[in-house]
Amino acid sequence: MRAAIRMEILKTKGRKIWLVVAVMMGVQMLWAGWAISNKDANDLVQGWLFFLYQFPMLNCIIMPVIAAVVASRLCEVEHKGQTFKLLETIVPANRIFDAKFIWGSIYMFGAALGQVAIMIGMGLMLHFGGPVPWGALGGYLFFTLAVSLTIYAFQQVVSMLFANQMVPMTLGLVGGFIGLFSMFFPQGFQKFILWSYYGVLMQVGMNWDQNTRAIDFYWTVIDWSGFVLLFVFFGLIYGIGRILFVRREV
Repeated sequence: MRAAIRMEILKTKGRKIWLVVAVMMGVQMLWAGWAISNKDANDLVQGWLFFLYQFPMLNCIIMPVIAAVVASRLCEVEHKGQTFKLLETIVPANRIFDAKFIWGSIYMFGAALGQVAIMIGMGLMLHFGGPVPWGALGGYLFFTLAVSLTIYAFQQVVSMLFANQMVPMTLGLVGGFIGLFSMFFPQGFQKFILWSYYGVLMQVGMNWDQNTRAIDFYWTVIDWSGFVLLFVFFGLIYGIGRILFVRREV
């Protein structure tokens, strides 16, 4: 497995995948700065909750795009050179699949960790109310990574099965928009849409008073049944995708 992962690392040198992640994090940071710029001192008291509510919603668009780009960049080398068969003479197909997932997961973890860094940095700079909610931020990192890795597994399967990488890229973009719009539907419906799990596993809810136009954020109970269902989705996607790839290369 080490040899397979090392091959993935060597193949990604010079491909600037981290640059894509950095650009998307920059977009998220600019959005966060814009969203918080019109808040007064009273609003900043709930600054941590505001970020923990807004960032998952934005992730419905940002993270699927990152997953689609990373998976595509990791798989297009073999498709262009038609080297999957050649690689199998050195490394079994199942290890190739696992190695790509492990290396791609590093990028997804970096993106999720970058978001937490943005929240902490801006929160300290703008003096959000109360201490840094380390527990909630840790939960955010955990759930964001869990959803992102499931989406990445899906994108990797599609990228490895289709030589035309426009197919997985289009699925990533369309899925992100579907996930964003699905957040306006009941949570029971959201659980059937993979890209909406950023919202399903949110730790913060929002009340909006139509008369006063006042917004109040509050901590919610984590939907552990949704997390279990997400874990099932991951197992099915990864397991079935791995089998399809191995059989395709036989």
